[in-house]
Amino acid sequence: MKNCSFKLKSWLLAARPKTLWASVAPVLLGVCIAGRDGHFQPLTASIIAVTALLIQIATNFANDYYDYKQGADTEARQGPLRAVQSGLIEPKEMLYATGLLLLLAFLLGIYLASIGGLPIVLIGSLALILSVLYTSGPFALAYLGLGDIAVLIFFGPVAVAGTHYLISQQWSSAAIFAGFGPGLISTAILCINNLRDRAGDLRAGKRTLAVRFGEKFARTQYFAMISLAALLPIVLAATGLGPLSVALALVAFLPFLTTIRQASFLDGAALNDVLVRTGQLLALYSFCLSFSWLL
Repeated sequence: MKNCSFKLKSWLLAARPKTLWASVAPVLLGVCIAGRDGHFQPLTASIIAVTALLIQIATNFANDYYDYKQGADTEARQGPLRAVQSGLIEPKEMLYATGLLLLLAFLLGIYLASIGGLPIVLIGSLALILSVLYTSGPFALAYLGLGDIAVLIFFGPVAVAGTHYLISQQWSSAAIFAGFGPGLISTAILCINNLRDRAGDLRAGKRTLAVRFGEKFARTQYFAMISLAALLPIVLAATGLGPLSVALALVAFLPFLTTIRQASFLDGAALNDVLVRTGQLLALYSFCLSFSWLL
């Protein structure tokens, strides 16, 4: 029984639960924008959320496996424990689990494709492919410094607008632009991760933006992502793309001003708390931005 409990905790660790709001946040925002437009499909919304979670966890599993194989995860890493590198989960087990989650996401995606047609087939196919290519193969996005773009787009406007489309059967410019909110903060989380890991990534040949352009660039990028996310609700309200109430999302930043400041000078393992707190900012910001559309 103890072994079973220990194994379960190991898989939970590998899923990286503190990061999973990144996949739920854009779905919630898309659902709320569609709700303001008079559309609500709870079953479809639930299936979208589960599919998004499966893809993100599969991506985390693949990242755990391939970073270990390519030497990016070693005993010298300063981030949270990685399941394969630490020996908690065998590499072959992690690879099988990644495949199983992607298969489940594919099966749920068939239902979503039956509702959304070709656009959802294309979006879903790309999401499944990129979840593996993020850290594997000769053109791994994370190793080429393209991970930031993928996160911004797929955890932002693609997820929000895609969710809105599946529920309302129409594309929304408001959903596309509002989607950059969660996408920007998800990218900020990645900035902190890459800033913390830049030394190990450099040794492993993982050419993230923090490795390519250095520490100062990574810190500036983090601040830029957070600033643009804060500016977005104002732009949405001012242009009429969103209701005036979306400006209330700015309140979400107040509890995290210290965290944002700490990102400008903390380094190494000290950035772990900044990463966790930025994840909490994503959760609160997305909650405020989403439900402000219903006021």
